[in-house]
Amino acid sequence: MAFSATIPFHGNSKLFNNPLNTDLKYPAKLLPFSNLKSVPFKVQASYASKSAHTVQVPVIQTEDCFTEPLNLPNLPAFKFEEYMFMKAKHVNKALEEAVPLRNPIKIHEAMRYSLLAGGKRVRPVLCIASCELVGGEESLTMPVACALEMIHTMSLIHDDLPCMDDDDLRRGKPTNHKTFGEDTAILAGDALLSLAFEHVAAKTRNVSAERVVRAIAEMGSTVGSQGLVAGQIVDLASEGKDVSLSDLEYIHVHKTAKLLEAAVVCGAIMGGGDVIEIEKVRKYARCIGLLFQVVDDILDVTKSSKELGKTAGKDLVSDKATYPKLMGIENAKKFAGELLGQAIQELAYFEADRAAPLYHLAIFIASRQN
Repeated sequence: MAFSATIPFHGNSKLFNNPLNTDLKYPAKLLPFSNLKSVPFKVQASYASKSAHTVQVPVIQTEDCFTEPLNLPNLPAFKFEEYMFMKAKHVNKALEEAVPLRNPIKIHEAMRYSLLAGGKRVRPVLCIASCELVGGEESLTMPVACALEMIHTMSLIHDDLPCMDDDDLRRGKPTNHKTFGEDTAILAGDALLSLAFEHVAAKTRNVSAERVVRAIAEMGSTVGSQGLVAGQIVDLASEGKDVSLSDLEYIHVHKTAKLLEAAVVCGAIMGGGDVIEIEKVRKYARCIGLLFQVVDDILDVTKSSKELGKTAGKDLVSDKATYPKLMGIENAKKFAGELLGQAIQELAYFEADRAAPLYHLAIFIASRQN
């Protein structure tokens, strides 16, 4: 695949500079980004912490994903690893209960094989953190958090199929179709997708019907022809062709970022967030969603299959467009830093204590090693 020798990186990002993405080959219906600006590495959040105990966030010095250390704002003391462990434990328990092993045994085994295969549970934890940010409780959004993980798992099962990305390894285990066959894998993905919406409608408690419907609509648009499917179909159509940076961004905003966005937005909806709060977290989520993919692209060329738990270097072998390929590895690292900085900036609207999990989740996504 041919590509330009020099591509200005952050200046070309539609995420920052084109609110409506009207000049994309595949125009996206995104919310306005007129207030988003490229930010420097040294980001100062404009809040005054209400906590008497603040600590400096450790400077990120991950040479794989950044060109230079990031100095981030002082945040309240927060036990992030403990938070992630407890929230993931709650999510795993809820997922186990949501998909019991029952007849037909084979399809439920296949569903559980991928759904309960571990993983960081980033999307459901983002959903819960966003709900708590606006004053809600975990129980209000747990059905939605589980539903989003079901949708994510469906996307992984289908993405690994021979007709899609054709992968044999996922989370350190053989992919679903390698274990159960292609036919069962397709059906397992379909079953998880339908169960996601059923689960939200049937299991949500103490949330108004209007908010439940809004969350379901958000989820539906995320996975459909204007969301994940749009990103996937354009990705497939782009293989072996020249891909512009705008087209690449369209693919990943839809294929990866939209589901992370839905997690954060749905959490805020279920927690009772107002219009301003929901739009603030939506902008935060757009940034971390694209950040997730930029980091993923960087790790694909800097880590081994054993370290990643999936096939490393596969994009390079298949000649797929990636951020390191189109921008160069150093510019991709710098773009990742800018996206993290902008995400941090969006959270400055909220009380620092409540926003602490989302601050640290953004840093976690930026500095992850697999």
